[in-house]
Amino acid sequence: MVVLSSPGIGAEIAISVDKTAQRMTVSVDGEERYSWPVSTGMADYATPTGAFTPSRLVKQHYSREWDNAPMPYSIFFTDAGHAIHGSHATSRLGSPASHGCIRLSPGNARILFNLVMAEGPDNTRIVITGVDPIGTALRGGYGAGRDYSRLTSFDPLTDGIMAGGSATRQRREIPGRP
Repeated sequence: MVVLSSPGIGAEIAISVDKTAQRMTVSVDGEERYSWPVSTGMADYATPTGAFTPSRLVKQHYSREWDNAPMPYSIFFTDAGHAIHGSHATSRLGSPASHGCIRLSPGNARILFNLVMAEGPDNTRIVITGVDPIGTALRGGYGAGRDYSRLTSFDPLTDGIMAGGSATRQRREIPGRP
């Protein structure tokens, strides 16, 4: 573990994470240097939005909360334990897949970790924006590639298990709908 207290003499590092795009950009002194796919929190495990400063850096961390899962090159940014870190689940990068952390490929996590170490955590700002994408869990998995458009006009009284029931039920006419 690295204790963070360094004078502010390094370059300014801006780490920007867009949860909607599942992408991180890293700028040094205002010039974009890197752009990488990430995985942020999946359903029920939100990645916080806002502006943060790294609170500690750990080269090889293991999650006590998630079965000692390896978290190489961790840059912690909340008191709740959220971090930017490497992950071997690289096939999931570009879609929400974490328990709230921001995952990178191990090589990109190493580059970022070394950059923050060299320039100083006090010179690093992490800004997380965007919303958690809806429906991205289906990307490539069960249900992917299917047409769900008819579900938006589904009427259980005429199309579902309630069709053909009691004579007292009547279909409501909705303007603009056949």
